[in-house]
Amino acid sequence: MSDFVTAIDLGSNSFRVVNYDFSNNKILNDYHEVVGMADGLVDTGKISPEAQERVINAIKTASKQLDFHPKDAIAVTTAAMRYASNNQEVLKNFREQTSINFKIIEANEEARLTLLAIEYALKREGLKSEKFIVLDIGGGSTEVIIYNHGKVHAQSFSFGIVTLTQKYTSIEAVKEELNEQKKSIVNYLQQTKENLGEFTFISTAGTPTTVAAVKLGLDAYAYDRDLVNGTIVNRDDLKDVLTMFKNKPFEELTELVGKGRVEFIEVGILIFQTMFEALGQNESIVFDDGLREGVAIDYCLRQ
Repeated sequence: MSDFVTAIDLGSNSFRVVNYDFSNNKILNDYHEVVGMADGLVDTGKISPEAQERVINAIKTASKQLDFHPKDAIAVTTAAMRYASNNQEVLKNFREQTSINFKIIEANEEARLTLLAIEYALKREGLKSEKFIVLDIGGGSTEVIIYNHGKVHAQSFSFGIVTLTQKYTSIEAVKEELNEQKKSIVNYLQQTKENLGEFTFISTAGTPTTVAAVKLGLDAYAYDRDLVNGTIVNRDDLKDVLTMFKNKPFEELTELVGKGRVEFIEVGILIFQTMFEALGQNESIVFDDGLREGVAIDYCLRQ
């Protein structure tokens, strides 16, 4: 069995790669780039040629920096590719240009793998893991996973930071949409018949890690996943970051959170706030760990 694997998560907005040492439950090195794959998807139903080119360039750059061959990586892709009418054409283009073989995974598999990553992250950080909720805010969808002593409820909601941002021209319209979505979320949570007040609230993906990094005083250049992991953020932190983003110039915000994130951060925080309200939670533990780590761990466990 090999204890080392390269795993790739191509999301609706981000491209994330990790070289993972399973024997020591340790990330050796990683790569992240905003590729905006869902850009324009709401209007066209397709992955654009420009987005495809950004992904291809990201694959080539990551393979050089992390020293792996794309054909050897375990690569998955999620919501944007699930929704795109030209997904098979896009996957073929990626194969021809880079030799990479992406697998489109369904929402339930995405939830399973993300949960696996969080279980290992909790173990690594020495935190209790009997009862917890995981929130994964993506570019094209938002996942909620409820874990209770091995019993799992998981649900994917068809809204994310990119799709909501590009669907509406005003932030008020986004808020109205999220108020409607909250009703569906609360209804789902009630159907699980779990007392969620007893559960630890865990959040992952770009919006929560950005909020945590800003709270810690880290900009895009000084971002440190080891510092972000385990950081607790609360509702007031979300308000503070939202206020800051409304009062700083675009260039300064780009230096703070990185290229390709500024356009979506307000909607991301509104989604985060909506989930806080729906779950009745006041604080959340943030982890950088997510789908790509779950893919790596799952591969190693299967060998």
